[in-house]
Amino acid sequence: MLTKMVLYYAHERVWLRFELGNSKTRHLIKTITWRFIGTIDTIILSWIISGNPMTGLKIGAAEVFTKMILYYLHERAWYKINYGLDNRHKLKKWKKILQRTNLK
Repeated sequence: MLTKMVLYYAHERVWLRFELGNSKTRHLIKTITWRFIGTIDTIILSWIISGNPMTGLKIGAAEVFTKMILYYLHERAWYKINYGLDNRHKLKKWKKILQRTNLK
């Protein structure tokens, strides 16, 4: 669980740098990239715990689709409640205003 928390935090920090806005495409791409990272983590941990790489691959394969669906729904819900995004949107708006002012 700790590895997933650290990886998820890093994943979110990277995505904050992209300017894709609130789009279903953004959420779909985030879903796919997070699932890739999460599945690799699960495969490695399952392999370490079981001692069998095939067991790790089987567990990783089993979780891919269910967790992609759950993550996509989770991402859409969080974006709708706008938690923590209000300040980011205000900051972007101010940056655009400052850029326009500096260009003149």
